[in-house]
Amino acid sequence: MLQTYMQYGDMENNMADLPNVHHGQIAEFKRIAASDNDTSVLMLNLNRYTADASHPDGDLYKEYMAVLSALLEEVGGKVLWRTHVHGCVVGEQDIHEALGIWYPTHQAFLDLMTAPSSKKNMELRSLAVEHADLHRCNDYTA
Repeated sequence: MLQTYMQYGDMENNMADLPNVHHGQIAEFKRIAASDNDTSVLMLNLNRYTADASHPDGDLYKEYMAVLSALLEEVGGKVLWRTHVHGCVVGEQDIHEALGIWYPTHQAFLDLMTAPSSKKNMELRSLAVEHADLHRCNDYTA
């Protein structure tokens, strides 16, 4: 998967190699980014990590978080909060961590795939993240 991800030059094909990508949402991001109404956005990331990541104290997890922070800085984004998940009270989603990641614009989120730290981030992501769900939310800080 990672090799294919790195072969393509455009973001949509790069995103398409990630599991469970909703192409309609990527198209909506592009539509908003190209408009005069490209506002800030909060992404809710719900992550389950691999055993190798050893969340939250493992070296792989810590390296992934450090590179993710650098990548976010490159596009003007930042982690507003992250918290360990202790269990699922209702439903069946099995995750280790929830992160609230803020981006100044929808274009900034799209720029993740071409930013300087993107390749290293995706390499670490493929090793550390077993499953991730990302939800586009209103920016409650605006």
